[in-house]
Amino acid sequence: MRILALVILALASSGAIPEGRTPASSGAEVYIISPKDGATLKNPVVVQFGLRGMGVAPAGVPFANTGHHHLLIDTAAPADMNVPLPASANIMHFGKGQTETQLTLSPGKHTLQLLFADLNHIPHQPPVISKKITITVSE
Repeated sequence: MRILALVILALASSGAIPEGRTPASSGAEVYIISPKDGATLKNPVVVQFGLRGMGVAPAGVPFANTGHHHLLIDTAAPADMNVPLPASANIMHFGKGQTETQLTLSPGKHTLQLLFADLNHIPHQPPVISKKITITVSE
Protein backbone atom coordinates (compact mmCIF):
# COMPACT_ATOMS: atom_id res chain seq x y z
CA MET A 1 0.00 0.00 0.00
CA ARG A 2 2.85 2.36 0.85
CA ILE A 3 4.40 1.71 -2.57
CA LEU A 4 1.08 2.54 -4.28
CA ALA A 5 0.92 5.85 -2.41
CA LEU A 6 4.50 6.67 -3.42
CA VAL A 7 3.79 5.83 -7.07
CA ILE A 8 0.68 8.04 -7.06
CA LEU A 9 2.64 10.90 -5.48
CA ALA A 10 5.45 10.49 -8.01
CA LEU A 11 3.00 10.45 -10.92
CA ALA A 12 1.17 13.49 -9.59
CA SER A 13 4.38 15.47 -9.18
CA SER A 14 5.54 14.46 -12.68
CA GLY A 15 2.33 15.71 -14.27
CA ALA A 16 1.22 12.19 -15.31
CA ILE A 17 -1.92 12.59 -13.18
CA PRO A 18 -3.97 15.56 -14.32
CA GLU A 19 -4.73 18.30 -11.84
CA GLY A 20 -8.28 18.92 -10.81
CA ARG A 21 -11.18 16.58 -10.50
CA THR A 22 -13.03 14.70 -13.20
CA PRO A 23 -16.59 15.94 -13.65
CA ALA A 24 -19.35 13.53 -12.65
CA SER A 25 -22.20 12.93 -15.06
CA SER A 26 -25.31 14.90 -14.19
CA GLY A 27 -27.51 12.82 -11.92
CA ALA A 28 -24.90 10.11 -11.33
CA GLU A 29 -25.66 7.98 -8.29
CA VAL A 30 -23.84 5.18 -6.50
CA TYR A 31 -25.62 2.97 -3.98
CA ILE A 32 -25.35 -0.28 -2.04
CA ILE A 33 -27.71 -2.89 -3.51
CA SER A 34 -27.12 -5.29 -0.63
CA PRO A 35 -26.95 -5.62 2.26
CA LYS A 36 -29.85 -3.40 3.25
CA ASP A 37 -29.50 -0.71 5.91
CA GLY A 38 -30.14 -2.23 9.35
CA ALA A 39 -29.53 -5.84 8.26
CA THR A 40 -28.12 -8.43 10.66
CA LEU A 41 -25.77 -10.80 8.83
CA LYS A 42 -23.19 -13.54 9.29
CA ASN A 43 -19.76 -13.65 7.67
CA PRO A 44 -18.89 -13.53 4.89
CA VAL A 45 -20.85 -10.35 4.19
CA VAL A 46 -21.56 -9.93 0.46
CA VAL A 47 -21.70 -6.30 -0.63
CA GLN A 48 -23.14 -5.50 -4.08
CA PHE A 49 -22.48 -2.08 -5.63
CA GLY A 50 -24.99 -0.18 -7.74
CA LEU A 51 -24.41 2.72 -10.14
CA ARG A 52 -26.65 4.95 -12.29
CA GLY A 53 -25.66 7.58 -14.80
CA MET A 54 -22.02 6.56 -15.24
CA GLY A 55 -20.05 3.47 -16.22
CA VAL A 56 -17.48 1.31 -14.48
CA ALA A 57 -13.93 1.12 -15.86
CA PRO A 58 -10.68 -0.12 -14.30
CA ALA A 59 -8.36 2.34 -12.59
CA GLY A 60 -5.92 3.95 -15.00
CA VAL A 61 -8.21 3.52 -18.01
CA PRO A 62 -9.28 6.89 -19.49
CA PHE A 63 -12.93 6.51 -20.57
CA ALA A 64 -15.35 9.44 -20.34
CA ASN A 65 -18.08 9.28 -17.68
CA THR A 66 -16.55 6.29 -15.88
CA GLY A 67 -14.74 5.44 -12.68
CA HIS A 68 -14.46 2.66 -10.15
CA HIS A 69 -15.78 1.90 -6.68
CA HIS A 70 -14.23 2.45 -3.27
CA LEU A 71 -15.88 0.96 -0.19
CA LEU A 72 -15.60 2.94 3.04
CA ILE A 73 -15.86 0.65 6.06
CA ASP A 74 -16.38 2.16 9.51
CA THR A 75 -14.96 5.52 8.40
CA ALA A 76 -16.13 8.92 7.27
CA ALA A 77 -15.70 10.15 3.73
CA PRO A 78 -12.34 11.86 3.24
CA ALA A 79 -12.31 15.57 4.05
CA ASP A 80 -10.12 16.34 1.02
CA MET A 81 -11.75 15.08 -2.17
CA ASN A 82 -8.98 16.61 -4.34
CA VAL A 83 -6.41 13.89 -3.74
CA PRO A 84 -6.30 10.16 -4.55
CA LEU A 85 -8.08 7.98 -2.02
CA PRO A 86 -5.63 6.06 0.16
CA ALA A 87 -5.91 2.28 0.26
CA SER A 88 -6.38 1.00 3.81
CA ALA A 89 -8.36 -1.49 5.85
CA ASN A 90 -11.14 1.12 5.94
CA ILE A 91 -10.98 2.25 2.29
CA MET A 92 -11.09 -0.68 -0.11
CA HIS A 93 -10.24 -0.04 -3.77
CA PHE A 94 -11.95 -1.91 -6.58
CA GLY A 95 -9.68 -0.71 -9.36
CA LYS A 96 -10.31 -3.71 -11.61
CA GLY A 97 -13.90 -2.58 -12.03
CA GLN A 98 -15.44 -5.00 -9.54
CA THR A 99 -19.06 -4.45 -8.54
CA GLU A 100 -19.26 -6.89 -5.62
CA THR A 101 -17.11 -8.09 -2.74
CA GLN A 102 -17.14 -10.44 0.26
CA LEU A 103 -16.05 -9.09 3.63
CA THR A 104 -15.21 -10.78 6.88
CA LEU A 105 -16.08 -8.30 9.62
CA SER A 106 -15.81 -8.57 13.39
CA PRO A 107 -19.06 -9.15 15.27
CA GLY A 108 -20.98 -5.95 16.00
CA LYS A 109 -22.17 -2.84 14.17
CA HIS A 110 -20.40 -1.57 11.05
CA THR A 111 -20.98 1.23 8.56
CA LEU A 112 -20.58 0.86 4.80
CA GLN A 113 -20.52 3.60 2.16
CA LEU A 114 -19.49 3.70 -1.50
CA LEU A 115 -17.44 6.48 -3.06
CA PHE A 116 -16.95 6.46 -6.83
CA ALA A 117 -13.65 7.81 -8.16
CA ASP A 118 -11.93 8.45 -11.47
CA LEU A 119 -9.10 6.57 -13.16
CA ASN A 120 -6.63 8.13 -10.68
CA HIS A 121 -8.65 7.26 -7.52
CA ILE A 122 -9.75 10.91 -7.14
CA PRO A 123 -13.46 11.44 -6.33
CA HIS A 124 -15.47 13.09 -9.09
CA GLN A 125 -16.74 16.67 -8.96
CA PRO A 126 -19.30 16.69 -7.42
CA PRO A 127 -18.58 13.54 -5.38
CA VAL A 128 -20.61 10.47 -6.32
CA ILE A 129 -21.13 8.97 -2.87
CA SER A 130 -23.76 6.66 -1.45
CA LYS A 131 -25.84 6.92 1.64
CA LYS A 132 -24.01 5.38 4.61
CA ILE A 133 -25.66 2.19 5.85
CA THR A 134 -25.29 0.40 9.17
CA ILE A 135 -25.23 -3.39 9.44
CA THR A 136 -24.74 -5.77 12.34
CA VAL A 137 -22.57 -8.85 12.05
CA SER A 138 -23.69 -11.60 14.43
CA GLU A 139 -21.24 -13.91 16.12
